[in-house]
Amino acid sequence: MKPIVCYVTSRKALGAADVVENLLAKIRAAIAAGVDWVQIRERDMPARELLALVKAAIGGRESKARILVNDRLDVALAAGAAGVHLGGASVPARNVVSWLREGNSPAGFLIGVSCHSLEEAREAEDAGASYVFFGPIFETPSKKSYGPPQGIARLTQVCSAVRIPVIAIGGVNEENATECVSSGAAGIAAIRMFQESREADALKRAIAKLHRGG
Repeated sequence: MKPIVCYVTSRKALGAADVVENLLAKIRAAIAAGVDWVQIRERDMPARELLALVKAAIGGRESKARILVNDRLDVALAAGAAGVHLGGASVPARNVVSWLREGNSPAGFLIGVSCHSLEEAREAEDAGASYVFFGPIFETPSKKSYGPPQGIARLTQVCSAVRIPVIAIGGVNEENATECVSSGAAGIAAIRMFQESREADALKRAIAKLHRGG
């Protein structure tokens, strides 16, 4: 299977006027260029605005990209998103999985968990998570609070230890994606490479390259 390519949003990193409209334009451009997933990571956005953003992203998509919502399970379900992604401050994955299994989940709904250690990845798998994000793999400004880079060796260890898909995140780009996929990662996730200004055709080529494993 081709590697999963995920765009993780960060409206604050855009630093532009009409930031929500600008972010939506980035989401639509990434989808049109061929990303597989978009994780809308706007946890501090008011619920009503976030719901409108997610609905717009889903309604305006031009491909089969899956839209995931960070942290806000209520918004993900109300908008008809493909899944929810849970971080360290979110409701525990086990609780979310248990609640959704009681008939509150649409078919194929994904539950992802951000992990920063082998133990956390194993816990997420045991809790019933659909996939995990593991990182930061490489040096990156957005992940400094999570400590030093995990590196390829640790990524390999995590990929070998769990059966659910592991998505590499943190400083991943076109140049180093091959290392991640070769280490067993099911795909990669990034912010900057999708939010940096570039021509539509250039973005399509970059995503096609990532789908080949870098």
